[in-house]
Amino acid sequence: MAQRISLTQYLVEQQRAHGHIPQQLRLLIEVVARACKRIAISVNKGALGDVLGTAGSENVQGEVQKKLDIIANEVLIEANEWGGHLAAMGSEEMDSIHVVPNRYPQGEYLLLFDPLDGSSNIDVNVSIGTIFSVLRKVNNQRGISEEDFLQPGKQQAAAGYCIYGPQVTLVLTVGDGVAMFTLDREMGSWVLTEDDIKIPADTKEFAINMSNMRHWAPPVKRYIDECLAGSTGPREKDFNMRWVASMVADVHRILTRGGIFMYPWDAREPNKAGKLRLMYEANPMGFIVEQAGGMVTDGKRRILDIVPTKLHERVAVVLGSKNEVERVTRYHLEAATGD
Repeated sequence: MAQRISLTQYLVEQQRAHGHIPQQLRLLIEVVARACKRIAISVNKGALGDVLGTAGSENVQGEVQKKLDIIANEVLIEANEWGGHLAAMGSEEMDSIHVVPNRYPQGEYLLLFDPLDGSSNIDVNVSIGTIFSVLRKVNNQRGISEEDFLQPGKQQAAAGYCIYGPQVTLVLTVGDGVAMFTLDREMGSWVLTEDDIKIPADTKEFAINMSNMRHWAPPVKRYIDECLAGSTGPREKDFNMRWVASMVADVHRILTRGGIFMYPWDAREPNKAGKLRLMYEANPMGFIVEQAGGMVTDGKRRILDIVPTKLHERVAVVLGSKNEVERVTRYHLEAATGD
């Protein structure tokens, strides 16, 4: 039987071999992973744990919060604030940052998270997940503010997500490839099940919400029309569409077998760059996808190069198999230049 490598062993070996993971970062990742196990227990209980349905409140984006949104957010804060490895946290569910209380030591890292991605799928028992991003605190002063979080995604120290599905799976990068861990429910431990994940450069699958087609910009419609034309069209191959309406589930499929995921700008809210959150969703997922050999843009530029201007900034997202993302991006640039 092959040796089972735990998350802790993997992180320690990465630290020894490559020096990518300082001790504080390793502890932080382990704490987040433990918090995800607690969230998984609540998700698995479902109606038996009285965690389904709405909480009767809205988050900063004006979205109705589910009970599990609030539970997951509280679990992540409580697990991380006392360990001494963090200076502050930011969450999609909170208006502003959560600074580590003075009664605890303050560390050198910043944690951002979407505590429960895909909330619309909670009550219908479809895969949902937790997304997280780790940044280094760039100033050496004790104080911390939202401005400390406004760093481009390429400066992330680590990123990952946990998907709560038929298996509970943790996907992680510390800037040296992508590793996948599966939760052994009997032992309560994360076990390495795949390392050095690579996304195929070519694909025949796309993920997009087709109900918004009438609102898309011409480059997006051009690309999807070509996919739908199949083997008799300009692409000369048949495509399949997949859409879970949970970014973490759609990205997990792409990491597993390739594909392209698109949540583009559309005309319903023309003054907003997109729907997804740059710092809680696009940056961590973009870091993971790039580390797996894929590509991520907002249609025109690399997402990880974008310097955020506010904590809850939104962005259009095109990510996945490199050759398809390059094509969509080229169509946007051609439309912008009139070519």
